[in-house]
Amino acid sequence: MLVLRRGTVREAGDPKAAMQRLVVEVEGAWRPAVADAGLVGETQVGDEIVVNVQARELGLGSGGFDVVHVNLTRGLAGRAEPGVHVMKLNYTSLQHAVAPVEEERGEAGGGGLAGVAGVFFLHGQLAPICWALGERTPGARVGYVQTAGGALPGALSEVVGELRGRGLLAAHVTAGASYGGEVEAITTAGALDHGLGPAGWDVALCGPGPGILGSGSRLGHGGLAALDSAHAALALGHRTVVVPRMSSGDPRERHRGVSHHARTVLELLLAPAAVALPEHERPPREAQRHELRYAAADLDDYLASGLPARTMGRSLEEDPLFFAAALAGGRVLGDMIRLE
Repeated sequence: MLVLRRGTVREAGDPKAAMQRLVVEVEGAWRPAVADAGLVGETQVGDEIVVNVQARELGLGSGGFDVVHVNLTRGLAGRAEPGVHVMKLNYTSLQHAVAPVEEERGEAGGGGLAGVAGVFFLHGQLAPICWALGERTPGARVGYVQTAGGALPGALSEVVGELRGRGLLAAHVTAGASYGGEVEAITTAGALDHGLGPAGWDVALCGPGPGILGSGSRLGHGGLAALDSAHAALALGHRTVVVPRMSSGDPRERHRGVSHHARTVLELLLAPAAVALPEHERPPREAQRHELRYAAADLDDYLASGLPARTMGRSLEEDPLFFAAALAGGRVLGDMIRLE
């Protein structure tokens, strides 16, 4: 069952924020919460709400807050956008209609020129990839396709807004079960067809929102969404770069060096792809049948950029390989654009 509780809003953040930060009182305790304005509308102090408390009560590292399920005070007057009929989160209590990019393309979709697609595993890779790509190829139009594997709401990512503000991202599309981006896509393939087609992106970056699902098993983790993204990009004829998740600071052996998430994807891919690696790093056995591309990683300049430099609670200094791998991926993608 959903773990829902009644609560009262005691503090409310920016009412114009896509993901509004709150403090709510639930069963006598004041707790942090978020409200997705695109789903539940604006929330104000004193509102009576229902929150989902499951993530906070489980102690999830990326979900230490409650989530507003419905605003009982002012959230029961919503109206659907006229003319839309495609549903996201369909047949759940949060189903809502969207206008997907696939409808714009219709039967004309596909068949365009080959583009460049980068596939990554953790949302924390997005900023260093974009920064290195922008340094290598200034002015490149880079789109982000948010997939499943981590958080589903597009509004939960603060880094997307920062990258858009700096001109390092040109667009944000939420695909599949993800929702709340600037535009919606039913599938990752549809998002790629849109971005590398009429939207005019130079490169599409496919990866999850914040956080990640994981069971510690070979196939039971959100990183496996990268397999679907890579297959979609390859099937559409795009030059595809896998940017592995790597770590020199993760205490878990399975994530040291090239993470088992990335190794599994490289092993299961049905066709070869390019694999970006930092200079002097030894590739895993699973990468041998793929095209290895090495690139330098400018850790000092990235740190000076002011973009996020922490991953899973570790700083860049504590886990330099994580950032080096993402920076190398951005540089490889930038080189691919320059060679077009």
